[in-house]
Amino acid sequence: MRRYLAFTALFVSACATTPQPKPTTPQVTPVAPQERGDLIGLTATDLIQRFGTPTLQVREGTSLKLQFRAQTCVLDAYLYPAPTGQGLPRVSHVDARLRSGADTSQASCIAALSGA
Repeated sequence: MRRYLAFTALFVSACATTPQPKPTTPQVTPVAPQERGDLIGLTATDLIQRFGTPTLQVREGTSLKLQFRAQTCVLDAYLYPAPTGQGLPRVSHVDARLRSGADTSQASCIAALSGA
């Protein structure tokens, strides 16, 4: 009987697991793409102060699209109200393209519009 208990004790201890440390997940801080410049979050007034009068303004419901054109490119800024519906519409998306319609760097188009 003692052999049986000793064998059972060895068997049970062999099956026991030791706690494994939880793997740590590295904290990733989202970074806004540099190509957007600092246009995200601006109001229509902010954009007009920065780039002048827009070439095109399109309203759809509570959203607004402002288009600015430089010699080489076209920049579209899409403004939407806050989810709460409070405050002024702000830029939440920006597209840039060459006048031919091909994609281009938003940063270079912003620079062209700024006269840099």
